[in-house]
Amino acid sequence: MHLLDDFLVRAALAGLGVALAAAPLGCFVVWRRMAYFGDATAHAAILGVALSLAFSTSIFAGALIAALLMATTVSALSGRGFAMDTLLGVLAHSALAVGLVAVSLLDGMRIDLMSYLFGDILAVSQTDLAIIWGGTALVLALLWWRWSALLLASLNQDLAYAAGVNPRREQMILTLALALVVAVAIKVVGVLLIAALLIIPAATARPFAATPERMAGIAALLAGLSALGGLQLSFAFDTPTGPTIVSLAAALFTLSALGNAAARRMG
Repeated sequence: MHLLDDFLVRAALAGLGVALAAAPLGCFVVWRRMAYFGDATAHAAILGVALSLAFSTSIFAGALIAALLMATTVSALSGRGFAMDTLLGVLAHSALAVGLVAVSLLDGMRIDLMSYLFGDILAVSQTDLAIIWGGTALVLALLWWRWSALLLASLNQDLAYAAGVNPRREQMILTLALALVVAVAIKVVGVLLIAALLIIPAATARPFAATPERMAGIAALLAGLSALGGLQLSFAFDTPTGPTIVSLAAALFTLSALGNAAARRMG
């Protein structure tokens, strides 16, 4: 039997692929305090799913376009009279609501909405796997290519300008990477939990990392552990896989925070 014919092997590889892409990108989300931005981009993906189903096109393409449009809209509207958290709150929840209404209006289709909201990693096909790892490779290549410039633009925009780096361009590269991760992660954790997979491993890694590169590496390790451990736990206890993966990541964050607090108290 071909190894990829086993649905558990495909699920594990899908979880690892998303974890490897989401964790380093999540570090930039944490450094830039863009948690709401990740949420808004992810919520827009459900609208992309609805449009894809309506026009019988690729779910991945629809989610990617919707996520890109949301991210670009937020970037364009920021600093134009609205506080960023207000703008993101309005756009994120509006996109999710409109997307859910659009899905409900589709005639003649039986749609498992829960699989798009919370993921369905056990139903990942070989084609899905190719898309997930293709997207992951593209995100990692983007981050490797622009790592120093992205880091500089995240830490200090004035310093970035002085070094000849355009922070606006780096923001757009980050936006593209974020949209790619959202599009490939829908099948694994769903649109409601993608932001959690971006933020939690990065936040867990932060106290243990002396350099940005180490933080990204530890975050990737923790995200991979959460994906594989969550898959195993969901199989053992018959729980939904996407939420179980995020719950395990949250448990690791709690242990990390408690350990860090205890170490500070003793020090």
